[in-house]
Amino acid sequence: MEYVEFSGKSLESVISDASKQFSVDASEIEYEIVDMGKSGILGFNAKPTIIKARVKEGYLEKKAKDIEETSVKEEKPAEAKKEEPAAKEEKSPAVASVVNVNVEEIRENANKFLSDLFKAMDLEVKSEISYDFTDNALNIELSGPEMGILIGKRGQTLDSVQYLTSLIVNKGTAEYIRVKVDTEDYRDRRKKTLENLAKNLAFKVKRTKRPVSLEPMNPYERRIIHSALQGDRYVVTHSEGDEPFRRVVITLKK
Repeated sequence: MEYVEFSGKSLESVISDASKQFSVDASEIEYEIVDMGKSGILGFNAKPTIIKARVKEGYLEKKAKDIEETSVKEEKPAEAKKEEPAAKEEKSPAVASVVNVNVEEIRENANKFLSDLFKAMDLEVKSEISYDFTDNALNIELSGPEMGILIGKRGQTLDSVQYLTSLIVNKGTAEYIRVKVDTEDYRDRRKKTLENLAKNLAFKVKRTKRPVSLEPMNPYERRIIHSALQGDRYVVTHSEGDEPFRRVVITLKK
């Protein structure tokens, strides 16, 4: 997760603002001081305190592990319910199987994990979960009053939720299930933004005849850039660097 800039009257108030925006305790925030600011004289010439803050590395992964362990402990007494083959056969529309995948069980696992995760994050979120039998994919649409916090900067928090949900869903499955987590049509809006960015930067490369490097992106967003320009006769794209700082570079074709 990248740093986000906050400013306020004091260091304590700024850290408090950061913890509220990230929906975590202040102890889970790490920060860098950009400017300590000053109070001024009688309020004149005052300067705000500025920091760059983010949630500590590994917080979401640790939270997910704690939730998963709690879920396993709570589910153990109910294992006997699984030994009802006759009842399951009668509910074939609800408990479908694709390549040895129990769709209803996957939905329940994903829903329980997300409910526990959002409860721990103190966020009011509703999850609508559907299964795409054609692509063997689980699609999750989230909605609620604070989706901006859940999306995070350039979708990084949403990507983390998607990654953790994928770990839960694919645990113990023979066939890999693709998980897509979205809210307020963010994925499609981000895709269109990146496609427009790619075309604008390609025009710049053609005009200046100099290569352009984009900001670091995850593999999914890099593929959008590559795909948007693969039909361009004058420029070519490639990726440079190591994760998580790998980026796309646009250059003129030789």
